[in-house]
Amino acid sequence: MSVAFYMDEHVPKPITVGLLIRGVDVLTVQNDKRRGVDDAILIDRAGELGRVMFSFDADMLREATRRQQVGESFSGVIFAHPTQISVGECIQDLQIIAEAGVPEDLRNQILYLPL
Repeated sequence: MSVAFYMDEHVPKPITVGLLIRGVDVLTVQNDKRRGVDDAILIDRAGELGRVMFSFDADMLREATRRQQVGESFSGVIFAHPTQISVGECIQDLQIIAEAGVPEDLRNQILYLPL
């Protein structure tokens, strides 16, 4: 089973489009009608959908870190700082994770890009 992503609203559209072109299973917060929703709710939503959250938002990273510290389960968060990775590198790294990973590997984990 490949990894499916739930893209935070801060993720640039070219990243999502690039992944979709490559056949990666991606759902955006916008397409899920969740724009402006609290990060904790978005992480829960990703888990409900069996997806891993991807974000450029430091607040999302803080929420995932909090969950790790208190032992609160989540489906996983992948974080990238927008000034430390190009669009192309981001697409490439996420495609690798989608194709080579399994959702269970990311459960309760925070993964940082670039790989």
